[in-house]
Amino acid sequence: MQSEIVKDPQLREEEPEKSNAPDENPKKTDDEKEPVKKKGNLNRYKRTRGFAQMLLKVTNDLAVSKTLDDALETLVDITTSTIGAERGSIFLNDSHTGELYSRVAQGNFKREIRVLNSSGIIGWVFTNDEGVIISDAYHDERFNHEIDDRTGFKTRNILSAPLKSLNGDKIGVSQILNKIDGEFTPRDLELLEAMTDQAAFALQGNLVIEQMKETRRQEMEFLDVVAQVSSELKLGPLLQKIIKTITKMLDAERSTLFINDEKTNELYTEVGEGLGVTQIHFPNHLGIAGSVFTSGESINIPHAYADLRFNPSFDRQTGFFTRSILCIPVLNKEGKTIGVTQVLNKRGGPFTKDDAARLAAFTSQISIGIENAKLFDDVQNIKNYNEGILESMTNGVMTVNEDGNIVTCNASGMKILRVSDSSEILQKKAKDFFVGPNQWVADRLELVGEQSEELEFYDAELVLGEEKLSVNVSFHPLMSVKQEKLGFMIMIEDISSEKRMKSTMSRYMDSGLADKLLEGGEDILGGKSSVATVLFSDIRSFTTLTEELGAQGTVSLLNEYFTIMVDCIQNEGGMLDKFIGDAIMAVFGMPFPHDDDPDRGLRTAISMMTELDDYNYSRLKAGKKTIDHGVGLNTDFVVSGNIGSPKRMDYTVIGDGVNLAARLESACKQYGARILISEYTFKNLKATYRTREVDKVIVKGKTKPVGVFEVLDYHNEDTFPNMIEALEHFNNGVSYYKKGDWPASIKMFKRALKLNPKDKCAKMYVERCDYLAKNPTEGEWDGVWVMKTK
Repeated sequence: MQSEIVKDPQLREEEPEKSNAPDENPKKTDDEKEPVKKKGNLNRYKRTRGFAQMLLKVTNDLAVSKTLDDALETLVDITTSTIGAERGSIFLNDSHTGELYSRVAQGNFKREIRVLNSSGIIGWVFTNDEGVIISDAYHDERFNHEIDDRTGFKTRNILSAPLKSLNGDKIGVSQILNKIDGEFTPRDLELLEAMTDQAAFALQGNLVIEQMKETRRQEMEFLDVVAQVSSELKLGPLLQKIIKTITKMLDAERSTLFINDEKTNELYTEVGEGLGVTQIHFPNHLGIAGSVFTSGESINIPHAYADLRFNPSFDRQTGFFTRSILCIPVLNKEGKTIGVTQVLNKRGGPFTKDDAARLAAFTSQISIGIENAKLFDDVQNIKNYNEGILESMTNGVMTVNEDGNIVTCNASGMKILRVSDSSEILQKKAKDFFVGPNQWVADRLELVGEQSEELEFYDAELVLGEEKLSVNVSFHPLMSVKQEKLGFMIMIEDISSEKRMKSTMSRYMDSGLADKLLEGGEDILGGKSSVATVLFSDIRSFTTLTEELGAQGTVSLLNEYFTIMVDCIQNEGGMLDKFIGDAIMAVFGMPFPHDDDPDRGLRTAISMMTELDDYNYSRLKAGKKTIDHGVGLNTDFVVSGNIGSPKRMDYTVIGDGVNLAARLESACKQYGARILISEYTFKNLKATYRTREVDKVIVKGKTKPVGVFEVLDYHNEDTFPNMIEALEHFNNGVSYYKKGDWPASIKMFKRALKLNPKDKCAKMYVERCDYLAKNPTEGEWDGVWVMKTK
């Protein structure tokens, strides 16, 4: 919108009217010229008087302005209307950023404009302290046409003059665009300079008032936030308040408060203004924040990408563009650096020294609140951690205060004491809760209070209704760090559940074996060395399966698979020792031996194969992927017993006999077999099975060779065609192999492969014999192969 033009005839030269009539008085005498001189003096008087009136109007209009914005808008209106231009602007100098910024502008363009105070035409005027008249803006190299491009306005000519304070300091630039009638003249520049000089006093006064108001507002805001922060104990909400305040206080786009974790030597934050993430962790010596933390010195970077310390990777990840950075250390009252405050992208330019000072003052005030909140957070975490431990314990844990009131009781304690609701036990007197046959608990508690010593009772009895429990109970005095009495702790371990033990052991062995084991007691569970047959099984390509099935699918598969396999083990009187991921370890002959334990183990392995085939058939019908596994068996001396710590023990077997069984299971993949047994198991079999000797090897970690046999009873004509004839060729091939006759052995193994192309073991021997033929062994060949891997 164009301003209304107010033209004062007293401010302009009076021009004589032009006429086409002949000059009636071409020559005048000196006396005749005198009236003309008097008329000129009168015009100059009128012009001087009008000029003074105009300046007085500037002063009066600015005097009634209530704010700096009002004063600037008034000055722009007066200058543009008086000189007769389309638009005008006042640019004030920001000494902190070295920029000129426009607070008001006429026309549709109302946004704030900021340029360097050395850039463009207004920068030239400000730097050179000299007014300028530009007749053709687009032909002046100092002119920046970007604003015209953004607004659609067309700048033709420009009039610009410096704006100074009363003491001559430059405070800005006045600029007028596009004179409506003709071009800007030196007289226009004189008028503009006079008006801006006249306005200097009012503008400077408004500037001072505005600065005082802003300082007052910031101080009140500062005090209000400090008061709010001091009352906040939770670390997360506290950090949220702090960074919101910092972002607003410094007029920035983003801010983050990093706290140092002394345990991990990391800087971390739970919240960040404008970050879009809730957790950031990084070593406390990396990046700009790390540099500030380690040095204890503030860093103010006006141009982030020009600083080698800046890491732009986070910008690339988020799409954010970092322009400027202000980063200062956060110090506690002892002067120790406890964190770092980082602020990004001050709106309108880089961060100033005043910004750094304000931020430092703010963080110094809230550092105590941060430490208090961090301490509260640490205490809360310890409390939650301790409560989590108590709730996860299988033993009952109760605490009783000095007055004898029950203060806490974990879930296991409530379960053992048959308490359904916490109100039934908490805040009850211990002597009122433990009554009748359970009075001994209250009596022992009183004794602990008198002696201040721990007491332990094993295999004691608690009567809960009609139920009797055998328990181990320990009483512990609770003391503060100052060794002041706080109360007592009672720990209750339920050891009475014979049925529960039998049920648990029945998961590992048949119920009859579990009964014998319970009757035998600790004598059986103690250390013992005897001969047993150990079975290992493992699912093939299980890692690939888990990736395909996901977590829930994997757990479901394992539960179904283990259920089938454990039934196979228990049907033969075996003991399930443990699950090792997807692997199974079982023992035959422990804790009670049988005269046919090797046969029991082998029958179990064969049953596991046939049952797995049936299980795979059902999976195929359901559209699911089949699975396969390998089994290794070995018969040897092993050591059995309860092994572990007092808090966690397992009845298991250990020894070389166990390790060999595991090696054989792993070797199934190398030989293409599904069941491999050692020569020790083979020699102790009472029944007859379809087997073939596949190798004589020295397993990794051993020096003595052992014979390895494959069991084939689970095969049928489809899975192993022409078995009898193929085994004859295979066995002949092994005989030639032992003699070192490589051509003959290769010939036999190829015949076996022709009868059963799926025989991976025969294929393996062809490749091995071919290798040995090309790479003869040193010394005499003894038919023993050394395994390089487990």
